[in-house]
Amino acid sequence: MMHFAVSMGNFLRRHCLSRSFSLLLGVLLGLGVLSTPLSIAAPQVTEVKVSLGNTANELKFFPDNLQFVVGQRYKLVLDNPSPQKHYFTAKDFADISWTQKVEAGKVEIKGAIHELELKPGGEAEWVFVPMKPGKYSLRCPIPGHTEAGMTGVITVSAQ
Repeated sequence: MMHFAVSMGNFLRRHCLSRSFSLLLGVLLGLGVLSTPLSIAAPQVTEVKVSLGNTANELKFFPDNLQFVVGQRYKLVLDNPSPQKHYFTAKDFADISWTQKVEAGKVEIKGAIHELELKPGGEAEWVFVPMKPGKYSLRCPIPGHTEAGMTGVITVSAQ
């Protein structure tokens, strides 16, 4: 195992990794802490599902109270089971979040997102990392929807 770790360290040094990182990786491999270099995993993603309305045409978000933690990665899965279009609008929340992507159908959108419109039967995924704690409002700005109660609160905690 130690010979493998030394050989792997040499391989990594020759292939663009910094000397200190490859040395640390070699030590971890030699101690059995890591079984292979592929043990270094991508950040975890927490999936949160939200429905914009329902089949009974209620003007609500389900759930309407969302909780996130600064620095954690989330995949917000949105769907619209209602017979009319709705918006997921949370501009202040979007402004303090780093968006990796929004995916809907065969389209992937990158960059700043302020509002998502979901037509009846529509689905979208928003992958993001909130960067600042606080309470942020969520609403559907279609005339009459906010007033009817299609609102929510997004809370981002420091930890």
